[in-house]
Amino acid sequence: MSSKRTIESVQAQQEDLTVRIISLLKEKEKERTIRKVALQFPEGLKRKAHGISEALRRAGYEIVISGEPCWGACDLDLDLMKNSDILIHIGHAPVDERENVIYEYFSQDFDISRLEGVIPSIESKIVGLITTIQHVHLLDDIIQFFSDRGIECVIAKGSERTPFKGQVLGCTYDAAKNTGCSEIVYIGTGLFHPLGVHLATGARVVAFDPYTGRTEIPDERRMLIKRHALIEKAKEARSFGILLSKKSGQRREELAKRLEGLSDKADIIEIGEITPDALLNFGYDVYVNTACPRLAYDDQARFPVPVLSPQEFEIVCGAREWEEFEIDEIT
Repeated sequence: MSSKRTIESVQAQQEDLTVRIISLLKEKEKERTIRKVALQFPEGLKRKAHGISEALRRAGYEIVISGEPCWGACDLDLDLMKNSDILIHIGHAPVDERENVIYEYFSQDFDISRLEGVIPSIESKIVGLITTIQHVHLLDDIIQFFSDRGIECVIAKGSERTPFKGQVLGCTYDAAKNTGCSEIVYIGTGLFHPLGVHLATGARVVAFDPYTGRTEIPDERRMLIKRHALIEKAKEARSFGILLSKKSGQRREELAKRLEGLSDKADIIEIGEITPDALLNFGYDVYVNTACPRLAYDDQARFPVPVLSPQEFEIVCGAREWEEFEIDEIT
């Protein structure tokens, strides 16, 4: 049975989360016996663990909760999966097909009328429309809202990692690229996704935060200045650590090996959670990140040495020109 669910099932997620999970388990039990259930929550939803665990125990299941950090569906607790009949991963859509995993998305509503604030910032009559999994269930209403104001929205399919039309991740922007639009409206929090979309597509991106009501036009110049400085510093490095993730949806072994081959000063380091403490004792001058792309761009300030993307390391090694800079994506 496919772990990917339909848009209709996402819309049905207005039901109580616990009731929904029990329903999914009962459905799975038509195929086989399920006794021990593992629960995994992203950081922002971990406080829901006790309530859901309590309800599932009352329903007759043995429960174990993952205590590991979780940053997305690319970050399944594989060890816990081995010791459980099924893993319920809460909060994200699947990035790949996995046996014995139920993905329970976490939808979040907002007042559609707040989109009135973004209208003055839109320059085109036809725009691409993208969002994150939390708001995918609202896309039909959002399309109608814009249509009523004379703006046509284009929603495109993404990749295997983004199973819903219009859905983007911080590592995958295919749903934006495939609109073919020169202007794209992003609905969600933060500027990382829209900045990535802008760099990946070249399109003008209008970012609307549905909670604050704030509209921003991402500007890549500050980021590129910082990345250029890191690349120049890395050219003086005596050693490079190529980070190869152990995480389920972040492992890019072929890429890591290809990058290692670009420099005789490079070693591959296989690693789970990438933190400054985990790298401290290695002492490499520069690290090259093949795990979650966001780590190099968003978390650089946490690391005392440059953490480059694969494309940036190619520039350091002379395999790519600065003018060919690309945002890193997992495809």
